[in-house]
Amino acid sequence: MRKVNGKRRVEVFLEFVIFGVVMGIVEDMIAVVLATGETITWNIIIIVTLVAIPFAAIGELIVDRVHLIPRREENQKKI
Repeated sequence: MRKVNGKRRVEVFLEFVIFGVVMGIVEDMIAVVLATGETITWNIIIIVTLVAIPFAAIGELIVDRVHLIPRREENQKKI
């Protein structure tokens, strides 16, 4: 597997998080309109955005398997 430097890894992470946030907002807006029939207001957009951001970040961390807690050296060799 090719090693990726830290700067490139952050760039890729941010690209996917931004894409995930945009897709999450669109998905949630469709769900709100279909489920409630409410018109889209700035308040709804703000709430949907606040909900989409953490899910996009967590989803990217899981998919990319970013290690938040560094492992000890002997555990890294086994994987």
